[in-house]
Amino acid sequence: MNTVGRPTAPNQVQTKPATLTGGRGLLQNEALIFEGDGWGKTGVDLPEPKTDGSDLGDLVRKDPIGLPGLSEPETMRHYVRLSQKNHAIDLAIYPLGSCTMKHNPRLNEKMARLPGFSDIHPLQPISTVQGALELMDTLAHWLKTLTGMPAVALSPKAGAHGELCGLMAIRAAHEASGQHEKRRKVLVPTSAHGTNPATAAFVGYSVVEVAQTEDGRVDVADLASKLGDDVAAIMVTNPNTCGLFERDILEISRLTHEAGAYFYCDGANFNAIVGRVRPGDLGVDAMHINLHKTFSTPHGGGGPGAGPVVLSEALAPFAPAPWVVHDDGGYRLIEREEDEAEQAFGRLCAFQGQMGMYTRALSYMMSHGADGLRQVAEDAVLNANYIKARLGDLMSAAFPDGPCMHEALFDDEWLKGTDITTLDFAKAMIDEGFHPMTMYFPLVVHGAMLIEPTETESKAELDRFIEAMRALAGAAKAGDVDRFKGAPFHAPLKRLDETRAARSPVLRWTAPEGSNKAA
Repeated sequence: MNTVGRPTAPNQVQTKPATLTGGRGLLQNEALIFEGDGWGKTGVDLPEPKTDGSDLGDLVRKDPIGLPGLSEPETMRHYVRLSQKNHAIDLAIYPLGSCTMKHNPRLNEKMARLPGFSDIHPLQPISTVQGALELMDTLAHWLKTLTGMPAVALSPKAGAHGELCGLMAIRAAHEASGQHEKRRKVLVPTSAHGTNPATAAFVGYSVVEVAQTEDGRVDVADLASKLGDDVAAIMVTNPNTCGLFERDILEISRLTHEAGAYFYCDGANFNAIVGRVRPGDLGVDAMHINLHKTFSTPHGGGGPGAGPVVLSEALAPFAPAPWVVHDDGGYRLIEREEDEAEQAFGRLCAFQGQMGMYTRALSYMMSHGADGLRQVAEDAVLNANYIKARLGDLMSAAFPDGPCMHEALFDDEWLKGTDITTLDFAKAMIDEGFHPMTMYFPLVVHGAMLIEPTETESKAELDRFIEAMRALAGAAKAGDVDRFKGAPFHAPLKRLDETRAARSPVLRWTAPEGSNKAA
């Protein structure tokens, strides 16, 4: 059995015989669900319809519905087999930088599944959902306290949706002061998340790029030269995408406000400073908070998310409806048509947001407490700096001077002369049982490798990851090119022909010619 310290020689890796079935050990070779044999089956017995559909006229379906039929065991096995081909945070460290793939405590899930939260309907009478509204009000209190901001909009569904909320509030504020037609620009640093300029353009602004200094931070001189009475806002991520705290953040805020613009802060990396720094004290006017990144709600997967936006006193009147208030009559929602929301720029979604995410986030906050949330930031930063220190002698840190914040960023300088790329190195990590880090982002760093361990990883797991990285780095520098160029060798699926996939994508399964399966 191979160990991290004794890597398999490249010729041994490549001469392993292919299996006869396509399976690998106990991993089954699973076909697409449409390629199965069950087209006339169903996993349930349904009663015969009482009507024949004749009242539908020519709308009656004449062709097969085109959906495969599976029994219950077949369905279970199909999806379990697929799950075995995926990496997950419940399997091992998930080092994606800028994504904060952290453990989700099962306590949060238990709370979110309580009937009073999971089974309610957004159109229920207010008197029947007082507990849910109290939870939303309590969550809002925690978010405002932790950020030092007077108002929060809970309804945005994700980080980019939160950006949209913040910029629409900024636009509404400029419209109220009669400056919107003049202020048509948004300033965005070169290292920003790609959603920042996209959101600004979506709201109707033109985007102006702000340069970055050699040490990975906003170039304040360049920012000052571009600020003027035509600028609506700046969008700065802090800590930034290079994993660094913007040390000139107070000056950035001062210059922005002197120019009559608003300061939008991308709060994606709030987990690095939660409990230690309040963005409101830094002069921030609007900031979205990714609940999955800071407060441990599920990340991605296509399901409903939450990206609440905290707002300064100047922008609070323009917050979107609805929001919760508590008075002598209990808890209630302020809607747009009511007098109390007359300056709201509108609504961002049909109802009040995602209750499951609110419940999970508040569970995380209350179980940690103020001191625990401070430790979240401290441990996240400690873990990232531990990785940076342990790998710094073999890999080249993009910004070696001083500590990083929540993520360690390396470039590909150390790979020069090896004929191995960042992509090759990442693919070889899969063979060692680790999901690759974020690659080639941020764009300002050549061949970037962005690693975010989060605060939920133990030292033992970090050491296991680090030893694998050191072994691979040693193999790369020793000229073991074959190990990397064909990787992954041990994954259920091999490396794709990415050029062909980009030029000739197959986006829909079709039945083979002559097949009797439905299309």
